[in-house]
Amino acid sequence: MAAVPAELELTMVHADTPTLLANQAAGNSVGQVALYDHLTRRLKAAGARSVAVTSIAGHFCIENFNAVSVLPVIDLLSVVRSAVLDRGYTRVGLLGTRGVMTSQLYGALEAVEVVAPLGADLDAVHEEYVTVASTATCTDEQRRFFFDAGRSLVVEQGADAILMAGTDLALAFNGFDPGYPVVDCADAHVQAILAEALRQ
Repeated sequence: MAAVPAELELTMVHADTPTLLANQAAGNSVGQVALYDHLTRRLKAAGARSVAVTSIAGHFCIENFNAVSVLPVIDLLSVVRSAVLDRGYTRVGLLGTRGVMTSQLYGALEAVEVVAPLGADLDAVHEEYVTVASTATCTDEQRRFFFDAGRSLVVEQGADAILMAGTDLALAFNGFDPGYPVVDCADAHVQAILAEALRQ
């Protein structure tokens, strides 16, 4: 007998990207948490039973948000930590926004060594990523840029794998082989969100 597919419902609200990036850059956790709290109350009123912040950059204040959220939070950071440890990686490289890279994914990977681009290279990765994320497109030239940035972390800094620590890096990496192992943080989060939805 064939399994009956589950009927899942998804309700979404939008946290403005420029506001999020400005709050992240300024370390304005209070302002961002207030925004998340407002949006989460709307989701709860619409019938949602859990909430996920789908922006990796947006996790800069996730601990504070967890403390006040009116819904259970499906936390990307714990999901990624588990994915890294399950694969046995001991040294990983990060690509994403400046805040994600300089904070070593907000300190979520304390069990492994974390490396990121250095100096001007870090700034270049940040700027290129923000461009890709804001346009929702990735050119071949941008793809080569990200592949080269990741390869540098593997070859020069000894990373076992590269974490796609930017939600929109899938535009560059998905469907392509950069020549080294990658972990798609956003995809790991999606799988956790799906598992929670099916559990509910």
